[in-house]
Amino acid sequence: MGGPSAEREVSLSSGRECAGALRAAGYRVAEIDAGRDLPADLARISPQAVFNALHGRWGEDGTVQGLLEWLGFPYTHSGVLSSALAMDKTRTKTVYAEAGLPVVESRIVSAEAVRAGHVIDPPYVVKPNNEGSSVGVYLVRETGDAPPRLGPEMPQMVMVERFAPGRELTTTVLGAGVGGGQTRALTVTDIVTEGWYDYDAKYKPGGSRHVVPADIPAPVFEACLDYAVRAHDALGCRGMSRTDYRWDPARGVDGLVLLETNTQPGMTPTSLSPEQAAQCGIDFPTLCRWLVEDASCGR
Repeated sequence: MGGPSAEREVSLSSGRECAGALRAAGYRVAEIDAGRDLPADLARISPQAVFNALHGRWGEDGTVQGLLEWLGFPYTHSGVLSSALAMDKTRTKTVYAEAGLPVVESRIVSAEAVRAGHVIDPPYVVKPNNEGSSVGVYLVRETGDAPPRLGPEMPQMVMVERFAPGRELTTTVLGAGVGGGQTRALTVTDIVTEGWYDYDAKYKPGGSRHVVPADIPAPVFEACLDYAVRAHDALGCRGMSRTDYRWDPARGVDGLVLLETNTQPGMTPTSLSPEQAAQCGIDFPTLCRWLVEDASCGR
């Protein structure tokens, strides 16, 4: 939990929640704030399984997964390749497109070019290619708006993505994992906010309202479930993932586009995946237990 990424505070919250749930489920749990001593900390504890509650770079981009592979410890969620793919938004879109999944037009350009002028016609979104939790996201709404004044936290190269109008939807997937069976999508959540679904809307109490299951037409609901499983499988995800969408109601199913797949969804008190699991009759300790058993049986 924790770690050095821009999502450190979210990860600490996820870690605390998961540690408490795992203790309630009967496990002996050691909490590690991941830093440069992580290999030594893991060697000292010698866990039977590692619950990876890290978010953002280093924690869900294949880096810590490679370390855990090297050290030989079973760990939750996706492996090295799928984690690296899903964290890279451009490569994720390539995988989506090859799987026949709908995506939004985007390109990778220099931050300097974005500051100098509109590289595509507004409205559009500027974001880092490899961050989550809406870290460093800028929205340019109208043609008359000035180019975004990107902050110093932005990398040299950024993604510029055509703005997809409509509603924010999301679907959690649980992999086949324990006991075999089929990968399954849980349900669909409609995320209602006053404005942009930014970092505060995601994690501050009252920042957004979740309608679960989403009150949307059945064909769109079913498409969300189908696309999420296909994205999970195409990226090679393991354990749990969550795929996010934008949906334009005026266009029906054709208005649904995939934004990204999270290989380690948040597990905070305001997070979407635990809420969806609860809607499907899976309480939080049971969900955490499932992830640990999936890590143990899959290695």
